[in-house]
Amino acid sequence: MVRKYFGTDGIRGLANSWPMTAETALRVGMAAGQIFTRGDHRHRVVIGKDTRLSGYMIESALVAGFTSVGMDVFQFGPLPTPAVAMLTRSLRADLGVMISASHNPFHDNGIKLFGPDGFKLSDEIEAKIEALMADGQEQTLAAPTDFGRAKRIEDAQARYIEFAKRALPKNLRLDGMRIVVDCANGAAYRVAPTALWELGAEVISIGVEPDGFNINDKCGSTSPEALCEKVRECRADIGIALDGDADRVLMADEKGQLIDGDQLMALIAKTWRERNLLLGGGIVSTVMSNLGLEQYLSTLDLDLIRTQVGDRYVVEAMRAGNYNIGGEQSGHIVLTDYSTTGDGLIAALQVLGVVAESNKPVSEVCGLFETVPQILENVRYKGGRPLEHKQVVAAITDGEARLGETGRLVIRPSGTEPLIRVMAEGRDNVLVRQVVGDIVAAVEEVAA
Repeated sequence: MVRKYFGTDGIRGLANSWPMTAETALRVGMAAGQIFTRGDHRHRVVIGKDTRLSGYMIESALVAGFTSVGMDVFQFGPLPTPAVAMLTRSLRADLGVMISASHNPFHDNGIKLFGPDGFKLSDEIEAKIEALMADGQEQTLAAPTDFGRAKRIEDAQARYIEFAKRALPKNLRLDGMRIVVDCANGAAYRVAPTALWELGAEVISIGVEPDGFNINDKCGSTSPEALCEKVRECRADIGIALDGDADRVLMADEKGQLIDGDQLMALIAKTWRERNLLLGGGIVSTVMSNLGLEQYLSTLDLDLIRTQVGDRYVVEAMRAGNYNIGGEQSGHIVLTDYSTTGDGLIAALQVLGVVAESNKPVSEVCGLFETVPQILENVRYKGGRPLEHKQVVAAITDGEARLGETGRLVIRPSGTEPLIRVMAEGRDNVLVRQVVGDIVAAVEEVAA
């Protein structure tokens, strides 16, 4: 079946344009509600969202859809994606929903669905939802006596804060540590600074004034320059940058130098191995992770299992191989001892715990390996299949030959935006830049 609505991370698109319309949200609520209504108990769905203006419209439509098929709805308001996944399980809900387009600009929005186990839905269940959305749904409507009820859960943020704080090793606090946290004007703008402050840190918060339009706007993990500058300005010990729904994290050391997801995963894996907490004999990441990470892990006799890009594929491989650390260079870090999806705050707390115990500067603690030169560029296109054009195929073939066995080339369309992502890495930085530039030029010529 061709997927009409769902992509690699739920349904996503320009708000109030197909497929991200109120009608779509209504149909998702009715279809998913029907599929997850099983048994005679009162069925419930939990809904969280980030700070986009369009979240109000989509939330209202989802509530209408779910209640129309007899499901009770618990609304959390602004809350990180991993908090919704956690509370789906904690509240024994039949379904969890997050309204967010993650790291995308404010004009996009999306719908992510979680099963009762807190994991994102499988392709098979998403296909069933799509099939029901395409059919007439009148026969699934509840009788007037069986409508669902909707209510706000006022303590959802407090529940998540307490959950996150428990991720720091017992009896360890962050007293004396000056931390800059950039919440991207997104879902974690209250919970992240509060959790860090309650753990004893001196907290300097930026990106905590959402207005419906400024989510991910020159802030957060997609624009970490603001974080790095603030760390230097305030002479902070460390910086934390989350994205719009707080399932990603990047960090900065005391010099304002960026620490990406590969370095963070390396530190957590090393620490957990020393504490006999690491499962699977390695970690799971994607084809985008730097060769330097793979080489460093090999010195610890640990494996790097690579998947295609997307945190859902990372989680699938983790569950299949019983790994408890996985993630992406972009900062999606999944620690299944704590969460079923990427959790930026939980991952940051693991790093902060190591720093607090070491009494060393962050640059010494987190700089575990030297990265191989890697260049990534994005090319926007209007439509069609530019990667199938002869000119682009020739440029890719030529690039692979020039890089040889000492480099890698990964070309792929984005799963969430009309972009072609061109990544190359190798020992010769000049050559890598030339290869990427030639491929980007070829894609731009045919995509114009």
